Amino acid sequence: MDGNNIVDRRTLLKGAGLAAAALTAGGCSQMSQHKKTGINFDNAYFYDAEGNFKLEAAKDAYIALMKYHGYPVFADAREKLWISDYGAGQFTKIGLGAIMFVNNELHRYMMLDIYLLPGQMLPEHYHLATDKNPAKLEGWIVRHGVSYVYGAGTPTENIKAVIPKRHMDGKVTVRHEVILRPGQFTGLKNAEERHWQFGGPEGAIITEVANVHDGDGVRHSDTSLVFT
Repeated sequence: MDGNNIVDRRTLLKGAGLAAAALTAGGCSQMSQHKKTGINFDNAYFYDAEGNFKLEAAKDAYIALMKYHGYPVFADAREKLWISDYGAGQFTKIGLGAIMFVNNELHRYMMLDIYLLPGQMLPEHYHLATDKNPAKLEGWIVRHGVSYVYGAGTPTENIKAVIPKRHMDGKVTVRHEVILRPGQFTGLKNAEERHWQFGGPEGAIITEVANVHDGDGVRHSDTSLVFT
């Protein structure tokens, strides 16, 4: 990522406000007269001098991503954001933002939204059954941006994603690629299938649906990553 693009919160939010400003200025017809200028993030912005992850800076980034795409930033969105850099120290390359809207363990259904920055990898993982819940079986529909989704199947040559070296020395175990654009859906074929995603050039906002989520059943292919 270009380290000169964003150096403080004001700069971070400037480009992302274009869509909201267009709607305020004159409605949807005005929107077509504004061109997005792109959105980018500097990894250094998300860590202090001691290398500690700055959660509020990460929230700034995902709120900026929402505004950039015209996603509705509802009143408590910032407070509900779950965010992780997985202890990797490379948030722009390995990380995730999510808001869980419902996770009903009694009737086995859930829905959440996933937020990926441009070029950000949701690391390869899979779900096991626990004492309380079956293995999570999930699918995704992209709302904004592009997500490159990877799972079991014939490996795709020349995949779009750039796997960070920090992730198992640049390796994954599944490489079957599905490119999801707004309105397009894909899902796991089987429970316990390994999978991962990668944000496109303008990031991605994705709705996930599944039978149920249980954090105790999550496993990562890269066991050095920290899931909280």
